[in-house]
Amino acid sequence: MEHSENSSDQLLVFFCEDESVGIKPIRKIVERMVSQSIFKGIIVYQKSMTPSATKIIQEMAPKYQLESFQENEIIINITKHVLVPAHQVLSEDAKKTLLNRYRLKETQLPRILSSDPIAKYYGLKRGQVVKIVRPSETAGKYVTYRLCF
Repeated sequence: MEHSENSSDQLLVFFCEDESVGIKPIRKIVERMVSQSIFKGIIVYQKSMTPSATKIIQEMAPKYQLESFQENEIIINITKHVLVPAHQVLSEDAKKTLLNRYRLKETQLPRILSSDPIAKYYGLKRGQVVKIVRPSETAGKYVTYRLCF
């Protein structure tokens, strides 16, 4: 695998040792992201994150993407679970093609919340569309699309 020097392709992953994550660890993480010009990060915490720490993450959201996961949320890969259908995030071009093909507006698509575990797994942002392929006894496969909200 080739290493990319492009900072937009890089992702920092932080494992917090404290059971509860507060403002100080988040500030250190943000400082490191800023100093290294890395715009995407993941925080894995043990038990909880304080509301003020969550607020800092939300405030930096326009420029820096920082996803947070509790340790027990990522122990099992939910995309490999037998009850979870295949999900595929569509590109902007594919989204436009889909909307034009079916003569739809974005608002007419069913929604998926950005807090949904699958949406968090794929890092879906508001306005992105995900294609969901489910097995069907009658049709073989059943395809739906959802708009991240």
